[in-house]
Amino acid sequence: MFAAVLAISACGPGLNVQLDPESRDFYENARLIMTDAEQAIFTHLPDTEARKEFIQEFWDKRDPDPSTEVNEAKQEFQSRLEYVNQRFREGRRGINTDRGRIYLFLGAPEMTEEYPFPAGGGGGQLLWVYYKYELGIYFVDSNGTGSYAMSDIMGNLFEAIEMAKLGRTFTERGTPSKFMNFGLDYDKTRHELRLTIPAKKLSFKDEDGALTADFDITFYIYKEGAAKKEMFVDTKRFTGKAEDLEKSPEIAFTFSRELPLGKIYVDVVVDGKEANGKSRKIFKLNI
Repeated sequence: MFAAVLAISACGPGLNVQLDPESRDFYENARLIMTDAEQAIFTHLPDTEARKEFIQEFWDKRDPDPSTEVNEAKQEFQSRLEYVNQRFREGRRGINTDRGRIYLFLGAPEMTEEYPFPAGGGGGQLLWVYYKYELGIYFVDSNGTGSYAMSDIMGNLFEAIEMAKLGRTFTERGTPSKFMNFGLDYDKTRHELRLTIPAKKLSFKDEDGALTADFDITFYIYKEGAAKKEMFVDTKRFTGKAEDLEKSPEIAFTFSRELPLGKIYVDVVVDGKEANGKSRKIFKLNI
């Protein structure tokens, strides 16, 4: 079961087009941290120009600090990939090992412990702890060859990997940035996107007795097989009272947009400014 989590995370749809060299080099490694939706989008792009644009935006969306010249997310990924393939060889490419894949997704563990093998013999057990993900992972070397397989998980590994794929960032102290598990649906009759954000985890400002929260919201809309995407940015402000928030579990914003017919992927980045952090999700819609 544990190996299946990593296998599912590493695989995706097959290529539908012949890739140019730049796209092939990108896809060979970056597919390991792509979401299923991103793989579906990329593998259906019809030409080199569309793929080049996708590659640039793939890293831009993960950049934790766009104000700097360096994309720290891309730099960290390349550093992890190099480390994994050097450190976790185990008779095969490091990225194909359990420890290698976990390290690529989540980075170095914040705490490690080593234990003897319970039944004697063997090479022992390792525990990796990620406090920021509330996650602990055991690896076992059952035959003493130095090849460790994942054996037990404490916490939600699948969720942690999906968060990492979407570019979740952390402060220097390792505290996770606030994540807004927002929702999105589309009203075909009104041609309207509706974004909902759980209110209980948000921080609000008190302005003359009213609670407010500001958001910058970016939409990337992809139609399967189309060369070009649609992108738009909107700024929204919530204003309400404490009793209103007690009655309603979420706040909602609507956006007038007529989406094309077919299979659509909507990649949404919600920037809640300083207090509420930045979150990202991708939704698949059939219009």
